[in-house]
Amino acid sequence: MEKEVWRFIDSGMGSPSYNMALDEALLEWNSEGKMPPVIRFYGWNPATLSIGYFQKAEKEIDMDAVERHGLGFVRRPTGGRGVLHEHELTYSVIVSEEHPEMPKTVTEAYRVISEGVLKGFHHLGMEAYFSVPRSEEEKASLKNPRSSVCFDAPSWYELVVEGRKVAGSAQTRQKGVILQHGAILLDLDEDKLFSLFKYSNDRVKERMQRAFKNKAVAINNLTAEKVSYDQAKAAFKKGFEEGLNIELEPYELTNEEREYVEKLARERYESDEWNFRR
Repeated sequence: MEKEVWRFIDSGMGSPSYNMALDEALLEWNSEGKMPPVIRFYGWNPATLSIGYFQKAEKEIDMDAVERHGLGFVRRPTGGRGVLHEHELTYSVIVSEEHPEMPKTVTEAYRVISEGVLKGFHHLGMEAYFSVPRSEEEKASLKNPRSSVCFDAPSWYELVVEGRKVAGSAQTRQKGVILQHGAILLDLDEDKLFSLFKYSNDRVKERMQRAFKNKAVAINNLTAEKVSYDQAKAAFKKGFEEGLNIELEPYELTNEEREYVEKLARERYESDEWNFRR
């Protein structure tokens, strides 16, 4: 049977506003029938703290620290918690909710899409698997997370190696389209990450950072040889093709499409009204 062909966009290192605007534009174009399903890989320039759609920036984020580290800052259109995008490969998947291979429930669709990420880890020789919260306590903690930090705990079908989370993803559904994007950690500066959030006191911060070491890990802390950004791209591209049983065809945005994304980036994702709305 012939494999379905999806588009593949490798958009390289983008600004925080451009990265989020392009994900939103792809969702819009898919919804309007102008764009088939897409998988996109990207990085961040400058390194950026992104927060989830529902987070309260002023309450949870130390903006002085964000500035001190020279980081970008943006609110995502998806939920979830704060992510420091620095040494990572970021992916997004845009596909119609009506796609025959997409389950109706968010959790199950998440599992199907994340199959591509799982296979990518396998191509890097890593024994990754899906986390499934088992105890009632674990399930309750998903609904009521204590921390503003995304990688603090694996949720349903997050990717785990040796018991620790190696990729964090978030999903939104708008206009009949699923947008899932996620961060695949190559390296992680924990001190920098934990300096970006507000805590009730230093003791709480230290306790959370200590606990975090047991919950999250970067790829290069688990491999004998360093995995480069390009190696990760090759492994996860292959992983998505296998995991979703598709063929990926490279696609370059037209000038008109690029201009639209830049306009959206300026008007929404660079505005304080969007980024500090809650």
